[in-house]
Amino acid sequence: MNGRFLINRRDAKVMGVAAGLADYTGVDPLLVRLGFVAAFFIAAPLAIIFYLVTGLVAADR
Repeated sequence: MNGRFLINRRDAKVMGVAAGLADYTGVDPLLVRLGFVAAFFIAAPLAIIFYLVTGLVAADR
């Protein structure tokens, strides 16, 4: 686990949020991306807002 959350643009698919979250927690990026897909199906507007705000506010690596 890193000391702080950073966007990972090197391993990014869209904005680097899932890759950065995977780096921060030490979890495989595929599992984080699948979690975002599941969150989208459960609460689409909230998942989209969380992803966009995190992608715009978090610092780059």
